[in-house]
Amino acid sequence: MENRAHAFAAGLFVLLLGVAAVMAVKWLSRDNINHNHYFLISAGGSVSGLNPEASVRYRGVNIGKVEEIYFDKENIRNIIVRIAVSSHVTLPKNIYAQLASQGITGLTYVELNDDVSEAGAGYLENEAHIFLRSSLIKTLSDSLEEILKNSNTVIKQINNLLNKKNQAHIGKILSHLEQTVQHYDKLTEELQNGLQALPQLTGEFTSTFRQTRQVMENTSQVLQKLNQQQGLIDNLTQGSLEMAHTLDSLNETGQAVTQSTRKLNQLLNLLEAHPQSLVFGKPPALPGPGEPGFTPPQPIK
Repeated sequence: MENRAHAFAAGLFVLLLGVAAVMAVKWLSRDNINHNHYFLISAGGSVSGLNPEASVRYRGVNIGKVEEIYFDKENIRNIIVRIAVSSHVTLPKNIYAQLASQGITGLTYVELNDDVSEAGAGYLENEAHIFLRSSLIKTLSDSLEEILKNSNTVIKQINNLLNKKNQAHIGKILSHLEQTVQHYDKLTEELQNGLQALPQLTGEFTSTFRQTRQVMENTSQVLQKLNQQQGLIDNLTQGSLEMAHTLDSLNETGQAVTQSTRKLNQLLNLLEAHPQSLVFGKPPALPGPGEPGFTPPQPIK
């Protein structure tokens, strides 16, 4: 009986000691600080790594903790994170939240920052909603994933482009390009030869130009002499004028000869029709219509 009594006393002592320890820890960890509660809204995003009791920091200063994480009953795509912030801290209306990792431990906490592009006056009320933006790591991860998808698409397109048929076309193109390069080399060589002959050609051209210039100077001198008074051109001009006068005189003489010839022909016709006119003179003209003695011609039967 004595052993049972000692065992019962020892067990009761341990039990009371445990209860006292729990009450002491609870009393020592009791939080007497008043808190304001806010709701972080993650629209379609992820809160991977965030757990209750995680720290809440405002511009790097610890101001509270995460109390609860749950899905929105009205929209399952939205995740709501309930946080408790010390009542001594007033948050502005242009504040936003992001998830961040703490050092090498990888623990996730909530980082609150001011949005400079939305400078709003006033402060948030208790139980206000704060928009939870994607973290920089999440943004980089999404961008990297998009880049990888695009890279895979590009690689597939390149594989489709480099099929056997297109490879044959590319081979022909490269062959033609090689021939073009060879022709270009030949053309370059010919051009170099032409450039080497260019100084000699330039010298010949200069000599020809000098000779041409001398010929032009001689021609100019000859023209000057021809244009001088009593020169060849002047004499030719005067001769042309005299020839024109002579031609005018010959024209008048020709007209007079023509008139004389016409009169002579009339005289010969008269002598042939009336030879007696050479002795008795020109016979009188026959009476015309309406004159006395006019006889109309008789019709031919």
